[in-house]
Amino acid sequence: MTAGTRNALAPWVAGLALLLVWEAGCRLFAVPAFILPTPSASVGALWAYLGPIAFNAVFTFWVTLLGFAIAVGVGLVLGVLIGASPLAYAALNPLLIGFNSIPKVAIVPILVIWFGIGTVPAVLTAFLISFFPIAVNVATGIATLEPELKDVLRSLGARPIDILLKVGLPRAMPYFFASLKVAVTLAFVGSVISETIAGNRGIGYLMLQASSSFNVPLVFAGLIVVAAMGIVMYAAFAVLERRITGWAFRGQQPAG
Repeated sequence: MTAGTRNALAPWVAGLALLLVWEAGCRLFAVPAFILPTPSASVGALWAYLGPIAFNAVFTFWVTLLGFAIAVGVGLVLGVLIGASPLAYAALNPLLIGFNSIPKVAIVPILVIWFGIGTVPAVLTAFLISFFPIAVNVATGIATLEPELKDVLRSLGARPIDILLKVGLPRAMPYFFASLKVAVTLAFVGSVISETIAGNRGIGYLMLQASSSFNVPLVFAGLIVVAAMGIVMYAAFAVLERRITGWAFRGQQPAG
């Protein structure tokens, strides 16, 4: 078996092992389903409530993608601005760090006051929780451009904007795509948090309703769906990262 095959099978084997230990532990210690349901009970709830879960999952998915898309645009612009300008870095970086330190769950009630219950707070929460890693990574990629390289480019007549567009931005692309994989999973966290607190649709709202009636297997079914969506989006951006910035991974392929 090649190293590539082993790496491809490893997450499936690890996931299956986790589920088996979880199932065996719940059955061995007779853990009540309203405390910790078994994986089989969670999958059973997923099948039994497939219609409502699918309806709410689609809503959460598109809300998350919308908030994430806004985060990509804002994060990219802020990252370029902060990375390209030492003055902007000094002025904005402390503000971004302070804002990112605020628990987003505390912001949701404010968003509800401003925009009401529903889609808008979920979109904004997904945006607020996911734009920071994008901005920081893009800024890092641009700001760490070697001074010697800048000096050579200036000596060849390159203007600052030329250095930014032709060297700085391409150099920041691996950082950018790496941040997308993290940010998209955070976006799901943000949208589900908002739906749980102040939603009328979505997986978070469904989980809240299920927990209020002690239907814990349905809660875990919702968690499984959110996890699956996060994994799919992470994998999609990982493939996109490899295709667009494959040059940054040369020599890192596992040996066969």
